[in-house]
Amino acid sequence: MDNQFIPDDLIALQENYHQKNIRLIHLWEDVWLSKPDQVLARIKSLLGLNTRIHGRKTKATKITKPVADAFLKENHLQGPVSSRYKIGLFEKEDLVAVATFSALRKMNHSENYKSAELIRFSVKAGYSITGGLSKLIAYFVEKHQPNDVMTYADRDWSAGEAYLALGFIQTTILEPQIYMLDGNLNRQLKKDNQLSATEVFNTGSLKFILKF
Repeated sequence: MDNQFIPDDLIALQENYHQKNIRLIHLWEDVWLSKPDQVLARIKSLLGLNTRIHGRKTKATKITKPVADAFLKENHLQGPVSSRYKIGLFEKEDLVAVATFSALRKMNHSENYKSAELIRFSVKAGYSITGGLSKLIAYFVEKHQPNDVMTYADRDWSAGEAYLALGFIQTTILEPQIYMLDGNLNRQLKKDNQLSATEVFNTGSLKFILKF
């Protein structure tokens, strides 16, 4: 956390490696110290070392908030966050993936147009599910009939390759954000003129939209 980097430096470094077909990950010290198991699980997944499950062997169904929150706390780097809809993917009785979505939002650009956000998606540590995200989105779309689903990719870890593979289109690049760390290394978005002894930033996000 003690460094002289600025976001533009790390973004330029990332893009330089991307042009060489090398994925560069920005792993912050606070993330490693607070979520080492989740970090190692994600790196293992990126290296292709997971046990693979095919989506056709799984079933998507609605799950409760406590079940979704517990799964995301254990398996997602950013943990659970408020959402309207929680959907789980089960292999027999085993919960192997979770996706959470916002409520449908009316868009002003078209009459009766509704959009929803894919807020969280996570797979059980040690597993990869072929077609898992697609199956969860399909279940949500069937039940709630949005005109599109939008989501964000954290540029510290991803350029959104999984979303592009499903037909999402990148629409926006969001600026890096600055966070303050509390005593437990929890990140809180910094507000204007707020002073903190310990600050970190990310390299921004990429916004993606999938239309139906």
